Amino acid sequence: MKYTYFKKSLPLTLLVFLYLNCLCQVNKDQLLKQKLDSVFSETFQKDSPGGSVFIQQGNKILYSKSFGLSDLKLKSAFTSATVQNLGSISKTFVAYGILILQNEGKLSIDDNLLKYFPDFKNKEIAKKVSIRNLLTHTSGLPDSRDTEGDSIFYLTAKDEENWAPIKQTGTLQFEPGSNYEYSNPAYNGLALIIENVTKMKWQEFIERKIFNPAKMNNSKITDGPYPSEGVAHGYRKINGKWSEYDYGEYPTFAAAGNGGVWSSIDDLRKYVEAIRKYSFTDSQTIRVAEETWFPKNWNQVTEPEKAFVWFHRKMALNKKTPEIKYNVIEHSGDQGGFRAWLAMIPEADITIIWLTNNEAVIQKNILDALADAGYF
Repeated sequence: MKYTYFKKSLPLTLLVFLYLNCLCQVNKDQLLKQKLDSVFSETFQKDSPGGSVFIQQGNKILYSKSFGLSDLKLKSAFTSATVQNLGSISKTFVAYGILILQNEGKLSIDDNLLKYFPDFKNKEIAKKVSIRNLLTHTSGLPDSRDTEGDSIFYLTAKDEENWAPIKQTGTLQFEPGSNYEYSNPAYNGLALIIENVTKMKWQEFIERKIFNPAKMNNSKITDGPYPSEGVAHGYRKINGKWSEYDYGEYPTFAAAGNGGVWSSIDDLRKYVEAIRKYSFTDSQTIRVAEETWFPKNWNQVTEPEKAFVWFHRKMALNKKTPEIKYNVIEHSGDQGGFRAWLAMIPEADITIIWLTNNEAVIQKNILDALADAGYF
């Protein structure tokens, strides 16, 4: 009798379970939207610089909303199609370009710099430092550019001019691979290596090899001239008033290898999709791009977090369960008034992309809201 009762009541039990589970998911989704709407209503004002936020879990969009203006003079609304400068997220395209060339057998990331820059002042230093070191910010090469003292020059200095002082290096800050020091000019050098190998502008190479396969049709990479139309401006607030703070006001925008990519939320979604589907390179290259490199001579207390393309961080995303660490594959961008973040969290199957043109940094708000709503 008990077995018969259980057998007959199972469909109803299952139905109730599915209903409650669905209701719980709806409540979770609504809670996330409420929390984010509340936070961003304070971060962005209707007639001020703004931004755009996109969060996806699997194939489901959890949140997609834009705020404020992309251009204060034109009163243009910031949308998911708005193109803005990505800052250092640009480096991920340069790094993929290098890995694609390695996959094609045209270079090795273990090649030393003397092979590509025979005019390095100190040949022994150039022999010590590899492409691998440039990719992972472990080269030990000092950033000897005077971007503040000679800001006028660096407003228009391109990759070659930003890399030139590095070739004059007489001493290393540390032995290559033993330590980490974030380096913008390292990626100007990597961009020039792509040009050396392909015999074309690195911007054109990335367009052919990544933008086109990923169908990132509205993305662009500067080569000196600023994209003057159809893009957002970056702003900062001075004495209570918004002021432009991008090309012409902030140096190194013309140095494209470290931060010259301009894109939108819509195109960056395509970028992530192309990575997942191996649209522009194979699965092995994508895996290498996301795995942290542990140098044999690493001598720091903290473990390295830099993969060959992305940063790979282990983060406690929920304060209630700090012992649970999530793998966060990410890269941020920060240049002039522009801020950006792209993150992939495999265990939660979540992708987060946001762009702002008012210097706002909002990833903590997003991660906290996701945790509070029960996604972590």
